[in-house]
Amino acid sequence: MIVVPRLLLILLTAAISAYHIVLGVYTLGTPQSPWPVVVSMVLYAVATTLSLWPGRRQRMPAWLAAGDGAVSVVMLILVLNQLDPRADNGYATWPIAAVGTLMTIVVVRQRAWFAWSGVVVLALTVLVWADDPVALTTLGVVGSAVFVGVGQAATRAVGLSARDARLYERAARRAVEWHAREEAERSERGDRVRMMTTVATPLLERIVATGGVLDEDERAECLRLEAALRDEIRGRRLLDDEVRRVVSAARQRGAEVSLLDEGGIDELPDADRARIMAEIAEHIGGSEADRIVVRTGAVDDDVAVTVVGLSRRPDEEEDAVTLWLEIPRRA
Repeated sequence: MIVVPRLLLILLTAAISAYHIVLGVYTLGTPQSPWPVVVSMVLYAVATTLSLWPGRRQRMPAWLAAGDGAVSVVMLILVLNQLDPRADNGYATWPIAAVGTLMTIVVVRQRAWFAWSGVVVLALTVLVWADDPVALTTLGVVGSAVFVGVGQAATRAVGLSARDARLYERAARRAVEWHAREEAERSERGDRVRMMTTVATPLLERIVATGGVLDEDERAECLRLEAALRDEIRGRRLLDDEVRRVVSAARQRGAEVSLLDEGGIDELPDADRARIMAEIAEHIGGSEADRIVVRTGAVDDDVAVTVVGLSRRPDEEEDAVTLWLEIPRRA
């Protein structure tokens, strides 16, 4: 993509505007009186300077756009009233092109309504003065409208390109943040697995030493370790220190706990995930259910996580639902 420095564009536009003034000076002998033309040149120079003056904001202030429109009307009235519409005035009709240039500056600085209003006034003024529709083409009114249209299209294209660039930059930043978070969580899960492997090693050695003959407490401990390892693999972002603690406590009292992270909360901000983890820990810790299932929802679902608790009923085949919690994606 070719990038043209802003200062170079300003200087180029200033040169074109200065050319209109040079034409006005060159044809001072054509009007009936040169003084209205001189006043027009001064007004045009001031309006162009203010419109091209570098500033922080690209969008032109409304008062300046309205001022440019007023200057355009005054210029046309002062100069055209000094010319004979039936004569060949040559470059003495320079205000027509000058107004086109000024309105192009206005539209580039994101004041399209003012710019097109100026073009309409230009066309009506020339039409009334010349009393001939052909003059709209021969005196440059159509060309001025084309320049304003091209300026508006170019401004819109640059605006869209800038917006797309910002979107790409934001997406790239999010991708980097997501990758860093993934790496951190993968490292943390690895540390957890290594820690649990260290914890499980004595039990494994005990199994080997006894030939697989374990008492009830040792069997229960093996099952809890297996479930904890499974949590690290399948639970993913459903786990933090507090959730691990309450899940371990639930299993020690005999409950069966399943954590299933299917990627539904991967894109949530850290604050929302912390809130969800706190609610999961609170309800698991306060539940007496015999079986607890925690599952993430779909990415486009309003519910981030569903927690279901089931309790056995001695006299019935089906378990009773004693806990049903839907944690919203947003607080």
